[in-house]
Amino acid sequence: MAEGIMPTEQAMEMDRLLLIHDIVTRVTDGLYQAPIDKDKTKLILDIGTGTGIWAISIGDEFPEATVIGNDLSANMPTFVPPNVKFEVDDVESPWLYDQKFDWIFCRYMAASIFEWPKLVNTIYDNLEPGGWAEFQDFDLQYYSDDGSLKPEDPLLFWISTLLDAARQLKRDPNPGSKLEGWAKDAGFQNIVHKKYKIPIGGLEGLSMRLYTNVLKWKVEEILVLLAKVRKDLKNPNIHALMDL
Repeated sequence: MAEGIMPTEQAMEMDRLLLIHDIVTRVTDGLYQAPIDKDKTKLILDIGTGTGIWAISIGDEFPEATVIGNDLSANMPTFVPPNVKFEVDDVESPWLYDQKFDWIFCRYMAASIFEWPKLVNTIYDNLEPGGWAEFQDFDLQYYSDDGSLKPEDPLLFWISTLLDAARQLKRDPNPGSKLEGWAKDAGFQNIVHKKYKIPIGGLEGLSMRLYTNVLKWKVEEILVLLAKVRKDLKNPNIHALMDL
């Protein structure tokens, strides 16, 4: 994972990632969507592994495969299945693996990558013939299907400001809807694009670094805004969503 805008040294970030993992696996009904053949899948790469929970779960499900999880942060677990290993690496640096992968899995990298098309091409180049790449990522812009999220709502102001800050850092906060096109451009075949609606939540973990370091807000100002945002989140008349 490239150096993202999310905080990497706080327990709340790990909790946030675990919560997202739980939500997404429930919404998508599983750990993965690709039609993976367990008998032919021997080497798996999990990009931006974060807590490592996906790599560990896949290691248990694919005991005959080797699973590598990489991340720029070193917050990986210590006790893992024998076929799982973790490494600290920047996926936007040159890849130095001496083998190609049967399956490369990449998720939750919104607002963390400088050059998405380059990364998708690198993934393509590091797959065995007939191998699979799977991307699970967001468009972080909030919206509502029924118009209940209004332009003047603090929730919409908050996320729009946050995404503007990500763009100032040259990190695309909305890769989800673009991944299909990038995959086609890289040469992938048998592309399937699915969209899921995800309920939203989690404020400080998303806000503090961007609002303080990029937008130069004071912590007190951020907390006041987040109090208003929480009020919107608890409002049963606002049905805010984002897309996976």
